[in-house]
Amino acid sequence: MKTRYPTLVRLALRNLGRELRRSALTAAAMALGLALLIVSRTLSDGAHEDWIEAGVRLGEGHLVFNAAGYRDSESLEDHLSPDQVAASVAAAGLSELPGGEVNSVRIAARGLASSADGAMPAWILGVDPDVELIFSELGADVLEGRYLQQGDRLHAFIGQGMATRLGLRIGSRMVLTAQVAEGGIEGQLVRVVGLFRTGADELDDALVHIPLATAQSWLGVDGATSVATLLPHSAFTRQVVEQATAALARAGVDVTGWEESTPDLYSAVKMDDAGDWVFHFILFAIVALAILNAVFMSVLHRKREFGLLRALGLSARDTGLIVFIEGVLLTAASGVIGVSLGFALVWVFFRNGLDLSEMMPPDLTFGGIVFDPVLYPVIEVKHLTQSLFFTAVIGLSASVYPAWQAAALDPAESVKVE
Repeated sequence: MKTRYPTLVRLALRNLGRELRRSALTAAAMALGLALLIVSRTLSDGAHEDWIEAGVRLGEGHLVFNAAGYRDSESLEDHLSPDQVAASVAAAGLSELPGGEVNSVRIAARGLASSADGAMPAWILGVDPDVELIFSELGADVLEGRYLQQGDRLHAFIGQGMATRLGLRIGSRMVLTAQVAEGGIEGQLVRVVGLFRTGADELDDALVHIPLATAQSWLGVDGATSVATLLPHSAFTRQVVEQATAALARAGVDVTGWEESTPDLYSAVKMDDAGDWVFHFILFAIVALAILNAVFMSVLHRKREFGLLRALGLSARDTGLIVFIEGVLLTAASGVIGVSLGFALVWVFFRNGLDLSEMMPPDLTFGGIVFDPVLYPVIEVKHLTQSLFFTAVIGLSASVYPAWQAAALDPAESVKVE
């Protein structure tokens, strides 16, 4: 008998309709599992992007340009020349991303901050105030005073932790000491114009922002130690790194993505992502068992029917195909319902974020970044496609064994079953 796929599909649909309750319960279980998967995935992706965004803003951006050898030496001698700074900014904009990028030209130095009350290690960062307000948004974390402004010269913006330990307040003077580009140790007197508090002790106790021009004059650097670039989304990082690296191949400039420049943050995101996949695996297993149970039980209860179909001329292959098509239809219907339900749940319940502030302590850090207690869902097409793909593979795989069982039935024995 020649296979007629439309006929087999109609038989499969009829069989699903005859066992409507079982089919509906199975589809509901699968759809709910996929919906929960989408909700979990979007909230997880939103949390990860929030961590990355917070980390790169307070760090070195989604990618950072340094002179060759600087990341190993951290010496001011290995700084970017003005021409290299200009070439780096131009290379960062080659991709012409929607929303554009923000480039922060910086001079960084490890040194000492001291006052009449003592001294402590400091991470000194010379920045352009206008650009840094957009880049790091530290201006939004002002606790007292104000952020740096254009025209400031001998001014400093420091963390609350440093101010407390050194007995500083707005208007207080402090001395910053660091090794200059020529190799000597020099100090710079600055006045505190503002205090910030991020909640991360390593930043609040050590980070000092001073005007870029002041850092260049004091440290003897005519260019910059780095150009930090902020992208519209972390997903663009690899693309921009590859293009910028190719463009600067002969310029003596290294390009580093955030995964390498902030390894602690990258490890934290990957670790949390692995935990998400464990949860997703459990949901996938539930979906697979639901399909296997529904389709296999359908085969066991319809042995006589399959025997009659075989006796009427239906081949073993066609009998197995009917059962397999039932699984495919069940998976497809559940996928459509599950995706729709998942997006509906995200929109109705989580479009304004999921507030976890009452379930966690304030200033909780994760990977060196202060955890935002409000999770906002983000739909990553890549992860959504992966979830749909694995659901389809599991659904189809779970239908193979029942289909094989149906194809292997003996017609003579099957028609005897009551």
